Amino acid sequence: MVSGSAGLSPWMRAELLVLLSHDGDAAVAEKAQNTLLTVTPDVLLEAAKQPDAPMPVFSYAVEHAAGQPGAAQALVANANCPGSVLARVAQQLTPKDVEKIMGNFEQLASSELVAALLQRTDLSTEQKRVLEELTEETDPKVLEESMADAEPDPQKRKTLLQRLATMTVIERMTLALKGGREERSALIRDPNKMVSRAVLQSPRLTDQEVENFSAMANLSDEILRTISLNRNFAKNYSIVRNLVNNPKTPMDVSLHFLPRLITTDLKKLTMNKNVADTVRSMATKMIRQKAVLGQS
Repeated sequence: MVSGSAGLSPWMRAELLVLLSHDGDAAVAEKAQNTLLTVTPDVLLEAAKQPDAPMPVFSYAVEHAAGQPGAAQALVANANCPGSVLARVAQQLTPKDVEKIMGNFEQLASSELVAALLQRTDLSTEQKRVLEELTEETDPKVLEESMADAEPDPQKRKTLLQRLATMTVIERMTLALKGGREERSALIRDPNKMVSRAVLQSPRLTDQEVENFSAMANLSDEILRTISLNRNFAKNYSIVRNLVNNPKTPMDVSLHFLPRLITTDLKKLTMNKNVADTVRSMATKMIRQKAVLGQS
């Protein structure tokens, strides 16, 4: 099978060889390993650029092609490249590469990568702050207070808090990305902003969950702003309505979304004493304006 891969494109052949090098059949694995020695670093990096590249390809590429010019850039170009692999080339990354990684929470959920990035001397003040946040320990009391109403059942809440209290920030961030609805409901309230922001990047997050989050007055204004900046979330009328009615939503966000509300919801907003006077006053003006336009 190793020799039969000659008809494939070079990067596909390299990927196949890497996978076969881990084959349970010792003879197949050895033959693949020997053949891999003839594969050039640029071909390995091309295989690592592919969106569906398997983990062994990243590991092999960083081990055998890290010294190649542009290797770090080739690896960071793939959003699916694990943070543990990028940690190996952290010092070869450009500032632009680092900025790209800072927006990829799945990659940042790697203690190796965070530690490696913190060794750089060219980090911005904000980048350094965020990375240091990921290494901080969370006060169990603060964690408990922030999640006091995360789970209505006292026993379940206690069990969940006991579990979360033993986790590092990065472990909670990983759980926010990969856990279930119950974990996300609790971690959206996490006192560490990186953890709560990671919830909003979870591929398992549903619109219904975000609708619930957008109505919570005990979330930070930063999280509510993050929700508002997500184009997919902003397409959901219920989320927009909840944000405008949420007293914790930054005023500029509420005013931006105000024109999206239908008249019925604008009228309800004028009676919402929890939101800022400015928001209620603007809602009143918009109702009058719609009434005038409707008469003309």
